[in-house]
Amino acid sequence: MSAYDHFSGIAVFVMVVESGSFAAAAHRLNLSRSAVGKTVARLEEKLGVKLLHRTTRTQSLTEDGQLFYERCLRAVTEIREGEAMLDSGRLSLEGKLRLSLPVLFGCRCAAPILVALAQRTPGLELEIDFDDRRVDVIKEGFDFVVRAGPLRSEAERNLVARKVADQRMAVCAAPAYLEAHGVPRELDDLFAHQCIVYYRSGRVWAWRFASRGPTPVQLTPPSRLLLDNYEAIADAAAAGFGLAWLPFWLVRDRIASGRLVQVLADKSSQAVEYYALWPKTQHLPLRTRAALDELALHLPSLM
Repeated sequence: MSAYDHFSGIAVFVMVVESGSFAAAAHRLNLSRSAVGKTVARLEEKLGVKLLHRTTRTQSLTEDGQLFYERCLRAVTEIREGEAMLDSGRLSLEGKLRLSLPVLFGCRCAAPILVALAQRTPGLELEIDFDDRRVDVIKEGFDFVVRAGPLRSEAERNLVARKVADQRMAVCAAPAYLEAHGVPRELDDLFAHQCIVYYRSGRVWAWRFASRGPTPVQLTPPSRLLLDNYEAIADAAAAGFGLAWLPFWLVRDRIASGRLVQVLADKSSQAVEYYALWPKTQHLPLRTRAALDELALHLPSLM
């Protein structure tokens, strides 16, 4: 028996067991009952064991047949998954990629990278949802999402996380504000200043700074301006309203032009980690992997 015939025989044997009879297996394989019976018989001869107890109406696995079937099933399952992978385009960059990105970070940083990938890949279709809420990756049918922070809850145990960027933060203010109120030199000085803070889902997000220990220093400075959009915070800071703790990629141009001035630069802000999350799967589609690789490659230089 050739190697091809051997593997063919294994596939027929597994189909017989799954179908419950030679006749049913023959129908599913589009073969004659006689051909199925002869294929299994040749496999038994090759192995030197009896795999099936046969009667005129039924057949059942022998002890050797049961052990062999369990091993064969694993191999056949792998082959079937491989075929499904090919059929679904998992080895191709073509097809639809559906993802969710935070609004501002997504528009300014992530989306341009993915659009550039789509431009180089004519068969790739992007469907991007810009949303700051914590979306349900699986229930809402996303291939992957990007969000600040890693997996947090037991409900997300069926997801995989990959860090794609460390977002640097900077404390800054307009030159006019600093001239009128002074420049903070230490973190405690922040409490004597007017600050603009990010507010979302009923809570103010603390400003975080690196410390000598494993736990960052977290401060919630006083503020009478609470906004849920970093772009609006940057505009308010540039207008002279107060100090703001903002993503460096957002204020880089404003700092370069002199509209904002970075302060406390010697007090390293704790970076905000951005992760890509996707459902656990044995075979990650190539288009998904390519998009993740592009983000991990290009986002760090923007931060």
